[in-house]
Amino acid sequence: MSINSLTVKKKQLDTYRPLPPALVSNLESWFTIELTYTSNALEGNTLTRKETAAVVEKGLTVGGKSLKEHLEATNHAAALEKIYALVIKPHKKITEDDILDIHNTILRGIDDENAGHYRSVPVRISGSEVILPNSTKVPDLMEEFAAWLNGGGGKLHPIELATEVHYRLVTIHPFVDGNGRTARLLMNLILMQHGYPPALIRMRDRIKYITGLEKAQLGGSKDDYSKIIFKAINRSLDIYLKAMTGEEQGAVNPVKTATKAPLLKIGQLAKRVGESTATIRFWTKEGLLDVAEITNAGYQMYSLGMIKRVERIRKLQQKRLTLREIKEKLEESRAE
Repeated sequence: MSINSLTVKKKQLDTYRPLPPALVSNLESWFTIELTYTSNALEGNTLTRKETAAVVEKGLTVGGKSLKEHLEATNHAAALEKIYALVIKPHKKITEDDILDIHNTILRGIDDENAGHYRSVPVRISGSEVILPNSTKVPDLMEEFAAWLNGGGGKLHPIELATEVHYRLVTIHPFVDGNGRTARLLMNLILMQHGYPPALIRMRDRIKYITGLEKAQLGGSKDDYSKIIFKAINRSLDIYLKAMTGEEQGAVNPVKTATKAPLLKIGQLAKRVGESTATIRFWTKEGLLDVAEITNAGYQMYSLGMIKRVERIRKLQQKRLTLREIKEKLEESRAE
């Protein structure tokens, strides 16, 4: 996946502009839940996608989940609203105050003492060898960061700029907590300011994402890290383009159209492929199968394409591959 290929897809999307307002609203609502769910999950939040939607959209509480996890969901959704507001501002300059405001929203009610404030203590990334800057240097580093972002950084391609902004912010690690979520929001702000959809980094890519970042922070190549971000942007571009053309989505379908292909309930899919409902549910939980839509009643619906996916899983099982190896093979076929 290259910047050139992503640029081509973005130009294809541009041919549909201005996008229909109803479609834009639908997509923004879907991305709000998906970005909130994935970004928090990367940091250890255990709310499922469905639970995140219930908390954010309906204000419900989920039994067995902590208050902190609920606040992480509502706060991230509120921070995204601030991002959408910044996207349409006449002046595209992003200030330190903007970054602090985003961070303040993320930690509001969770850690009010540190919300919207640079750290004044040393921090370490759990399980990582990366040495982070001394806290006394953080204010100056962030001032330099903001100057670069609004100066020389603007000469980069928008995708390069967004990717580099994310990398630099988490490397400075200016906050006690919430650095990753703030960095991803800032990255997506830049992408959206330049007409790209926000990047979705999936939970299944967490290890590659973290190790790619760490490799770069330890002085190695940024290629692995950049590849994850580029794939995330590509995934979102595909969602927008397929929504415009009415094509069936392989992932969660953010748009309901009159010509949408029929969907199957979990029991119907199980019957069609000759598997138990428990097996389909397990494969879904492990990321081997994609849910196309969740109904208002909470039913998971699957596209007809999942029938072929099951056939693919069976063939891979016959090769005695591990679950992880099957995931990797399926991911490779999706990226082709």
